[in-house]
Amino acid sequence: MNAFRVLLFILFAVAFPYTILVGINYGWNLMPIFFADIRSMNWPGQFNLDFLFHISLAALWLAWRNNFSAKGFVLATLAFVGGIHLLAGYLFVTSFQAQSIQELLVGKDRLK
Repeated sequence: MNAFRVLLFILFAVAFPYTILVGINYGWNLMPIFFADIRSMNWPGQFNLDFLFHISLAALWLAWRNNFSAKGFVLATLAFVGGIHLLAGYLFVTSFQAQSIQELLVGKDRLK
């Protein structure tokens, strides 16, 4: 679990300042650029579409892991918008509450 926590920390520590710098240099209005690349049917568009599907699955998993509760839907929305920043942070914090990787992935109540 400690190796997983180190990985999560590295992912967050690299992605967060990178995102801040890109936002400062290019602005925070990502959506028109993001979807324009997808419409262009080029490699950046393919990557964006793939990424969109990844964050959709991450959001769905967070909602499911939290039993589709209000908290789960809030986390799912934040994951969809926040990407790795939210997911790595969530998994990092929850890893200290879980007793195993299995519990981390499915939640304590589903292991019964």
